[in-house]
Amino acid sequence: MTGSEDWSFSSTADEVVKAFQDRVGGRTFLITGASTQSIGEATAIALASSPKPPSILILAGRSQEKVLPVVEKVLAISREVTVIFVPLDLSSQASVEAAAERIISDSRVRKIDVLINNAGIMACPYIPSEWNEKDNAPLEQQLAVNYIGTFLFTSLLATKILKASPGARIINLSSSGHRFGGIRWDDLGFQGGRVYDAWDAYGQSKTAIILFTIALAAKYKNLGITTFAVHPGAVMTALGRYMQPEGRAAVIDRLKTISNFETLQRKSAQQGCATTLRAALDPELEG
Repeated sequence: MTGSEDWSFSSTADEVVKAFQDRVGGRTFLITGASTQSIGEATAIALASSPKPPSILILAGRSQEKVLPVVEKVLAISREVTVIFVPLDLSSQASVEAAAERIISDSRVRKIDVLINNAGIMACPYIPSEWNEKDNAPLEQQLAVNYIGTFLFTSLLATKILKASPGARIINLSSSGHRFGGIRWDDLGFQGGRVYDAWDAYGQSKTAIILFTIALAAKYKNLGITTFAVHPGAVMTALGRYMQPEGRAAVIDRLKTISNFETLQRKSAQQGCATTLRAALDPELEG
């Protein structure tokens, strides 16, 4: 058996799926945010490349145009895998509910062995969300997408995940960026954007997903579902599309002021999603 000492910063997704191929073969994986140039894409391709590939890969994403190339890559790797694309816009309650219902009603999807909540946005300009605070002020989009939509989607799929227990897992992608800030309990929406800081908002959303994971762990403790929140590392993907060079320099300076901050050394997407896949597959982490 592969031990925890065998994994490092440089470990790749292909190494992980090869080591735990028996935990991949014949199972059903659902990955959100599985669009091109993303950790989700790298995760899907790694799973399809396993010596024992999954039975079903459900790839959920906002843009069909950006997810279908990933579907084609997976099918080019392995025709043994049934690939299902599901439209999912985590900023929209209607879209989240429709996506969950589509998965629940699909007769091919008897259960979900591993849910990987990979989708997210980072450091975007202020965008009001359709979800509101108690005073009816709009929440901002990072909290909506990175946490609220993910919370709702996961909750709606609980019956399918429970059908895979014991042994089911939920993996939530957080970030070391949670260190930018905790939850603004009295002002989640940054006063309707008037005091908005993109990195504080990102930090709030990633703190929220960690707290959600802790709550899930407690809820499912005795039901055979293990949950993890993971930091994939600093990976160059389309997630950073809002960052300009001056903004990147400013955030790096800010990170350097945070004590015990993780390394800023870059990872490839293959290395980044190795973290996700070890959390999803390693039997040493059961429970």
